[in-house]
Amino acid sequence: MKKWIYFLLPLALAACQTLPTSSEWLARGDGYLKDGHAEKAIAAYDKGLKLNDKNTSLYASRGAAYFFNGNYKAAHADFLKVLELNPYTADGYTALGSVLAAQGHYESAMEALNLALMLDPGKVETFFSRGGVNFMMEKYDQAVHDYSYVLRIRPSADVYNARGAAYLKLGEKEKAEQDFAIAKSGQVPEKLNDYRMID
Repeated sequence: MKKWIYFLLPLALAACQTLPTSSEWLARGDGYLKDGHAEKAIAAYDKGLKLNDKNTSLYASRGAAYFFNGNYKAAHADFLKVLELNPYTADGYTALGSVLAAQGHYESAMEALNLALMLDPGKVETFFSRGGVNFMMEKYDQAVHDYSYVLRIRPSADVYNARGAAYLKLGEKEKAEQDFAIAKSGQVPEKLNDYRMID
């Protein structure tokens, strides 16, 4: 009998080690998303959520995959689930604001982004998103203010381009050209964010 236990115990342990956890599905999905394979990422997040439907990181990452894939309705639902599970996450409100803006709901997006800033007043990603919403609402001076805050902390080409576009709308061509030149220079990172919307 002892021989069988010694034989079966390593097999059982090996079998347990090969079963992915929800966190492993999250990591796998994040890898797919980073490589530009949103559909594979979503499938991995789905598998992780079957194991743990309370994992806010899985909902957040799946929401980001849906967002970048253009499925704003599904992204919206996932970001709402993140906030249902944790109503005190600034990143959740930032992501919700971004998807609301993508759907053209600018006032609601602004409310969500301002809630995010109440929870985390210095988050540059939120200021960048809010700058975009201000731009879409034709509040170009406020967009410049938000973009300038981001550029003081974490300069990147996408933010310089966005501020340059706002300067153009304000009729400040020289400032716009300066921003576009910095964006093209290669002296700053290309993007403010990576693929994830919520940490």
